[in-house]
Amino acid sequence: MWQPSCTLNSHLRIASEEFALKLRAGHQPAYCIMDRQDTDVLQAPPGVTIVTGLGPVMQRLQYAVHEIARTDIPVLIVGETGTGKDAYARLIHQLSPRGGLRFHKCNCASLDLGLLLGQIRQFQGGRSLASDCSGTLYLDNLQELDPSAQRALLSLLPEGEDTNSSVEPIGRLVSSTTASLESEVEFSHFRRELYFRLNGFCLRIPPLRERMEDIPLLTEYFINKYLAALQRNPPHLTEKVIQALAAYHWPGNIRELENFARKAVLLGDFQIALNELQLAANQAPTPAQTARVSSLKVAARAASKKAERELILQALERTHWNRKRAARDLQISYKSLLYKIKQIGVSEEIHER
Repeated sequence: MWQPSCTLNSHLRIASEEFALKLRAGHQPAYCIMDRQDTDVLQAPPGVTIVTGLGPVMQRLQYAVHEIARTDIPVLIVGETGTGKDAYARLIHQLSPRGGLRFHKCNCASLDLGLLLGQIRQFQGGRSLASDCSGTLYLDNLQELDPSAQRALLSLLPEGEDTNSSVEPIGRLVSSTTASLESEVEFSHFRRELYFRLNGFCLRIPPLRERMEDIPLLTEYFINKYLAALQRNPPHLTEKVIQALAAYHWPGNIRELENFARKAVLLGDFQIALNELQLAANQAPTPAQTARVSSLKVAARAASKKAERELILQALERTHWNRKRAARDLQISYKSLLYKIKQIGVSEEIHER
């Protein structure tokens, strides 16, 4: 299990002491994190800020957000589940010139072609696509968008800054993904051109385990949030608790930390909430167990890769390993075939043996 460094130990000790004093004094922070909204459509409130963190990575991230928000460049937000992708998408919208207009979130996991087009029409609100006042369209879980919807979305996007394009703009586009879309593109699960159109600027949010120095700050925010919401007295915070939080790997990231803080306030005891957190971690499946539990999507991809390998090998056998002829038979480029041959781990030497 990860253990905090001496420098981080010192920081955590000081932070926990300051946090405990603030709790006893009933201190309320002068900042807030944007909360998840129950509705997918948000009118941006004024003066909203976000707790970004103390480390240089998060400081650079905040600077990038402020700079890119001023433009209309499409943004792709990449991060694990629970890292705050939705919050950053809303922050980009709120800091942009479109901040007073509509923020419309689409969950790509539930969108087919018809639903996607319907969501875009709803986002436009019946106005002309040529209108420059469309707000921000946020495509969440982009990696889940099905092929027909990918093709339709691509047809609606202009090519770069081409002002002479016959394709009319649909507003500011912000997307998010938990997957490596580069890999999805290479395996032909995501359209290459769509990836480049949506990835005008890539914003990568680190997982909580890579920014442990921010745990006291984030814990303080969430504790104060739920003290106010639940009208409870502050639970007793010790350095031991902060150290335990820093030693935990947080697979659920900030969302899991928020759940922990809410439970601690509700129970009035950090140690009980911590014990439950550690119990859940001990009951989590091991990597070997996780590997045996395969989702339908993973199974489908594995079957697809196996079928692709067999088709490539059959084409190579049929053409006596003439790669150019095999590429024509497979209706892919010669370069793509060379890449796939390398990817599936076969060579002519192996074949001859």
